[in-house]
Amino acid sequence: MAEINFTKLLVHLVVLVDVVLLHVAYATYFERKVIGHMQMRMGPTRVGPMGLLQPIADGIKLFFKEDIIPAAADRPLFYAAPIICLVAMLSCLAVLPFDPNHVLADLNIGLIFIFAMSSLASYGVVLAGWASNSKYSFLGGMRSMSQVISYEIAMGLSLVGVMMMTGSLNLGQIVAAQAASPFGIYAIPQFIGFFVFVVSMLAETNRVPFDLPEAETELVAGYCTEYSGIRFSLFFMAEYIGMIVMASIGTICFLGGWNGPFTVPYVPFFWFLLKIYAIMFFFFWVRATLPRYRYDQLMDLGWKFLIPLALANILLTGLMKTVLE
Repeated sequence: MAEINFTKLLVHLVVLVDVVLLHVAYATYFERKVIGHMQMRMGPTRVGPMGLLQPIADGIKLFFKEDIIPAAADRPLFYAAPIICLVAMLSCLAVLPFDPNHVLADLNIGLIFIFAMSSLASYGVVLAGWASNSKYSFLGGMRSMSQVISYEIAMGLSLVGVMMMTGSLNLGQIVAAQAASPFGIYAIPQFIGFFVFVVSMLAETNRVPFDLPEAETELVAGYCTEYSGIRFSLFFMAEYIGMIVMASIGTICFLGGWNGPFTVPYVPFFWFLLKIYAIMFFFFWVRATLPRYRYDQLMDLGWKFLIPLALANILLTGLMKTVLE
């Protein structure tokens, strides 16, 4: 029985990773298409029909490009940094319930596990900046660490209201509690927390307008300036998996998870995907619309606005629960 369970778990793991990596590949395609149309361009059109094979071509190109390592780099850390980022982000997938029957590890502390793994990914970014022995990379790594510390606090506080309303850190129970709530989603009663989460989500994934660790106009490519070929693609994959993970957390904690207007067999999984796609589109839309913040503005927004706002949301949630009970 143990062997059967292990085999089943391994099959689920392989399928999950393959599906997510396929989504990562085509998230880059849809991002380029969405931004292209928003800027009156066509986006990828040449490789395959409507450019659909462009992500495959990009992956093959990166795989066969020369892997250049700076002579003064700290090689063990230089090698380890992209792997740490990718493994940490992939580990988050294990606790995400995509529907009531599909979750690899149904942890009672699933939310804390995801925070722990996303924090670990930031170590890979810092190590990449340090090990590259480059001023640009070092500045990008330091920016990333201070940004992650600032916005993970705001993100964690934004979800405290959800924890208070649910009474659990288990992601499946959070979805079930929303289904039993008056609105069916927590984004309405927790609209302040949802706002703080969305802004923090953009900063956590180093996306525009908070892409200061990369900041091409200032730092070339930031922490991954000295990376090329397959190692650069690992950072790229980790970033897009992080976007999917953050979109999943937003869906689970604020948008009702797999619950939808009606219940039909196999529909819960598609409700979940539809909500994730909507949040991913929001990532692309923001990138096409907003300019990059200055670094001092980034830190001021986190410490002087988002964290106090998240604390106020916790206070309001506590008062609301006290009154209703």
